[in-house]
Order: sequence, then structure tokens, then C-alpha cells
Amino acid sequence: MKTTHISRAAVAAVLALAFATLSHAQGGAPAGNAAAGEQKNAMCIGCHGIVGYKTGFPDVHRVPKLYGQNAQYIATALAEYQRGERKHPSMRAVAQTLSEQDMADLGAYFEAAKPHLAAAAAHEPINADAAKALVDKAGCSGCHGADFNKPISPAFPKLAGQHGDYLYYALKAYQTADKAFVGRGNPIMAGMVKQLSSQELQTLAHYIESLTGDLATVQRSRFR
Repeated sequence: MKTTHISRAAVAAVLALAFATLSHAQGGAPAGNAAAGEQKNAMCIGCHGIVGYKTGFPDVHRVPKLYGQNAQYIATALAEYQRGERKHPSMRAVAQTLSEQDMADLGAYFEAAKPHLAAAAAHEPINADAAKALVDKAGCSGCHGADFNKPISPAFPKLAGQHGDYLYYALKAYQTADKAFVGRGNPIMAGMVKQLSSQELQTLAHYIESLTGDLATVQRSRFR
């Protein structure tokens, strides 16, 4: 089977496109208010505020850790759900109730949590060399940073320590373009992951989960 690697020129091209798109999108973005976001997060913490919570659609996987995530990325992702570029029906329904200011406030709230740097979770043994080769093959570090904890733009997510089963679901979603309720429409990510097999996506996802990062799920009290 022929192996395809993304050249440096190709990575530079997609990054140029990414920054051009982000610059256009961020021009009039409102500033987020963490205190306001704390008052607007009821629909979020019902899933993302429960340690170990899993969703059953389209596959069973843990919902992503949001505390400590970049505010701008959270607002960007919510806007993509609202526009239908991310097709998850529950998330799209939630996003459609939010204004642009709401999204900015929720992003500020989750980023402001600033959980302490979390140690990597226990996981199955990983072939680190093989995983790092996949990181190079897909060009992941070009946007997400060498350690997956310092992306080159706050509009890109921190990934280190994120749940591996969620990462696998998300990566598969970028490979999906022909389903009504599953898939993500980002052409840059689609170009990165289309060259990887399902097994390679799992290896990559579990490797990223094994890294130390500052993402967390904060268990919320039922009484507020």
C-alpha cells in the first residue's frame, strides 16, 4: 500500500489558509466574560461536568474535557455546530440556542478554570515510536504544537490528555462527509486524517491521551 506524507509546503499552505480564515472570522468577535459564562453553562455541565460521562451517539465514548481548554476554540467549535459544519445533533441543538456573546462567555468560563496540569491517565501500552511517526505523517504539530498542549493559535484546541475514545471519534468524523448527523466539515483536518487508517487513528488518539496536559473534567455539585 502506498504511503502518503504531507510535505512541508502542503502544511504551510493549509496553515496559511487556516490563519486567513481565522483572521476573517475573528474580526468582530465579542470578548468573553467568564462570570457571565458561569451563569450560562447549565446545558454544558449536564454532560461535560460529570467525570467519566459517556454519550452513546454515534458510538459510545466519553465526552471531551473542557476545563482548561482555549476559550477561542470553544467559541469556534460552538459556532461550527450552529452552522452545521459539525453535525452532532445534540450539540447542534444546544449551539442553536446560543448567541455569539454566549459562545464567547462559555469559552471564557471553561478556559478560566485553569485546572492544574493533569498527569496522563492509565492506558494500554502504546508504541510511542509508531505514534510519533503518525504525528509526523499527518502534520499534527503544525497546528497543535509539539506537545499537543500549546497550539499555534488559541482558535485551535489543546489535545494533550484528552480522552482517547473521544479523539478517535472526532478524527473519524473528519473523514466522514456523506452522513446527515455525523461528520465534521473542516477541510484542513479532513486533508490531514484522510491518509490514516482506522487503526492508525486509534494509535494516534491513545498516544495523545497518554500525554500530560491541562485539560480536565470538573465534577459539579448538584447544589449551586
